[in-house]
Amino acid sequence: MLRRLLLATLATAAGTAGLGPLPPLPLLSPPDTLTVTVAESGRPGADGTFELTCDDQAGGTHPDAEDACARLEKHAKAGRNPFKAVPQDAFCTQVYGGDAVAHVTGTWLGREIDARFSRVNGCEIDRWTDLQPVLPALGQ
Repeated sequence: MLRRLLLATLATAAGTAGLGPLPPLPLLSPPDTLTVTVAESGRPGADGTFELTCDDQAGGTHPDAEDACARLEKHAKAGRNPFKAVPQDAFCTQVYGGDAVAHVTGTWLGREIDARFSRVNGCEIDRWTDLQPVLPALGQ
């Protein structure tokens, strides 16, 4: 509960600074619950569908739930949305990071999440890396 109150305070500060809409009040919103599906990672145990719940404590079937929730909390405190897609007009290095793909759905900070990840260029690799350990660490 304290985590949710802290996040609501931070979100209010971000909203008044013009950084986006405010999430619902913490008492009215469910805990952060995400479904993370990873495929073609080439890493034993990394592929599959995992549930991640972040509230007063980390839970679910995610193999690194505690660290994954801590990473999401760091993004929330910084006012960053790690699920935001790379802009279509972004200049990205043409480096291929492998066949790994991921799909994350659910709710984070009261917002519906439906984000896809790959490693097809430098921007997408950075986006994947920025969300570790929600997404598995893979070789560069």
